[in-house]
Amino acid sequence: MPDVPERAPQPLGIETVEVRVLDGPNLYFPGPAIKVVLRVPALLALRRREALAVARRLGLRRAEPGRRGTTERQQFAGRVVRGAVRRVGQAAGLRRLATRVRPGSSLDEVVIAFPWRHRERGVASGEAVERTLRALLSDDPQVAERAVEDSAAWVAARGLGEAPTTITPTIPVASITGTNGKTTTTRLVAHIAMTAGLRTGWSSTSGVLVQGEVVREGDYSGPGGARAVLESPGVQIGILETARGGMLLRGMGVRHNDVSVVTNVTADHLGLQGIDTVDQLAEVKAIVTKVTRPTGWTVLNGDDPRVWAMRAGTRGRLCAFSLDSSAPALRGALDAGGRAVTVLDDAVAVLEPDGTVDRLVALTDVPMTLAGLSRHNTANALAGAAAALGLGLPRQAVVDGLRTFAPDGAHNPGRMNVYSVPPAATDSAAATVILDMAHNEDGLRALLDVARGLTAPGGRLHLGLGTGGDRTDDILANLGAMAGAEADVIHLVHKDHYLRDRTREDLESHLRRGLSRSGVGEAEVYPDEPTALAAVLPQLHDGDVLALMTHESWAELDGWLTGHGGSPDSAATVRRKVKRARGEHEDEELLAGLRAEAATDPGGVRERLATLVEAAPADPRLVYELALVTELAGDPSTAATLYARARELGLAEPLRREAVLHQGALALRAGDPQQALGLVDEIDARWSGEASVVAYRALARQGVGDASGAVADLVEALLQRAAGSQDDAFRADLHAAVAALRR
Repeated sequence: MPDVPERAPQPLGIETVEVRVLDGPNLYFPGPAIKVVLRVPALLALRRREALAVARRLGLRRAEPGRRGTTERQQFAGRVVRGAVRRVGQAAGLRRLATRVRPGSSLDEVVIAFPWRHRERGVASGEAVERTLRALLSDDPQVAERAVEDSAAWVAARGLGEAPTTITPTIPVASITGTNGKTTTTRLVAHIAMTAGLRTGWSSTSGVLVQGEVVREGDYSGPGGARAVLESPGVQIGILETARGGMLLRGMGVRHNDVSVVTNVTADHLGLQGIDTVDQLAEVKAIVTKVTRPTGWTVLNGDDPRVWAMRAGTRGRLCAFSLDSSAPALRGALDAGGRAVTVLDDAVAVLEPDGTVDRLVALTDVPMTLAGLSRHNTANALAGAAAALGLGLPRQAVVDGLRTFAPDGAHNPGRMNVYSVPPAATDSAAATVILDMAHNEDGLRALLDVARGLTAPGGRLHLGLGTGGDRTDDILANLGAMAGAEADVIHLVHKDHYLRDRTREDLESHLRRGLSRSGVGEAEVYPDEPTALAAVLPQLHDGDVLALMTHESWAELDGWLTGHGGSPDSAATVRRKVKRARGEHEDEELLAGLRAEAATDPGGVRERLATLVEAAPADPRLVYELALVTELAGDPSTAATLYARARELGLAEPLRREAVLHQGALALRAGDPQQALGLVDEIDARWSGEASVVAYRALARQGVGDASGAVADLVEALLQRAAGSQDDAFRADLHAAVAALRR
């Protein structure tokens, strides 16, 4: 007879996914812990009778297993895992072993954590969980009954190993975390501390620095950075950027802090290390607040409900910061005997429980707020001021620090750095370039808000869109949709160092999916940030802004800009750009009132405007307003002359473009399409795709007998706005048809 192969042994369905040593305060305990991730499908598949037998062996008398394969059975599996760990610990001589159990990322996954005092013994206890569970499920009754004792003996046979090495700070320490703003806030607090005359060390995603000098390069926002700061000779105060990854993978680098700061919590880095929701992410960020000393301060964003809820788990005194001076969180902090920091009458103000109000500095004197344009940096300024005061730094140092911390390469590289660059098309003024990390939805929203606030009337907002691959598909699509809705021109910019297991094509496809939701069908693609900057810069004109999401090449981009005539903007330059972007005239309110009156009394308004123009004949805005009301009053010939005069005097966009279209429309009505076509052709090519420009050009071309050109213009404009899948299928053929029409 042929040999019958032996039946392959069936897996027991118990597998250790990870045994991780957490050296400092972590998601589970305020001290060192062992985290074990287990896959336990065998426990989920047990019949009820079998599940109860396992529970009895562990002394779990009231453990109801629930139906197989359900979340109730998963909870039962967690109780079994906890019981196994505790029983082994007791057998090994530990009278009371604290444990934390939670569901894993899938139904058949369980996470358990417990404290450790000796590394090797702790790791052995983590590794013993699987062997204990396997023995408990053994078909051999003797093996099952001895599961706990055998595992305890196996753990006891291992050495103790070293004790925890988490640092207990001997100098004041602030731990700063959040989804956005933590690097900027860390740098600001460090700047204030140096302004106070203290030898300051800080760690961040850009390295470890002492007195502004880099002592270690790289991402040191984890426990390694904390150790490097606190072991640096002579450091008197430590400011520690504390990122999600370090807390999850190793725990915090210090046993306690004197000040904790949480800037905000939004969707970012989800799907990593078992963190799948924003609420779970908030739980991780809250770690820094749970180790704040009772005499210290916990500084929380009162505008973020998840952050403000962290007050329940901290022993530190409460300080809330908010952009809204009437926010309930501010009252809550004051009612608890704490402190509040907010914007009051356009100034950074500190509120005390006794009603004292201390106005530190006007927002216009805080450069990082970009003349109040950057709301997120205003919030960072509030957080930084609160943290500095919580560390006991002098009030004057806080004021001076806020006044001198600039959004430039010296103080805050890679975070909302604004430059003026001579544009290719004009020598009369400058375009603007903004370099900012903007790695997630909130970051991009903040960048777009600032960029739009600096774009001059008639200028265009160019966005260099790109981010890291460690974002979910939906977040990437949302970034594309946001970009397409807010920016005028999109440039896709790859960042190969941050692909994080994605391909360029995959990442780009999700960004394009989002762009299409906002009606953007086409965008240029660049392989890296320097190539994008060099290619887009010649496309910029007076009043344009290029906002470039910068991750890996900030230093190279900064050098390129300054080497090609660019310069970082001062606070005064930013204020001038903000004023220009608002299109503000010194008599803006008066002109708005006259426009409203012109609807019912065009003749009377015309006389008043004529008087104003007589007093200021070189003011293009006044001449343009006079042209509008003159046309409304029924004098098209004079209105056309006034439109031309306003443009000659240097009328700014978009009013300049409007004046051309008004004058062209008057020419069409007068039966002169050739003049209308010549006028529309004067409009800068940047605006050739605007619906009003395309429409008037098509009407003028049709009027001069060029019907083919008119149709070509209209079809080409339509293609630029078409973003559906069917539109893509016919795009090439339609472009070819347009080319044929133009021939």
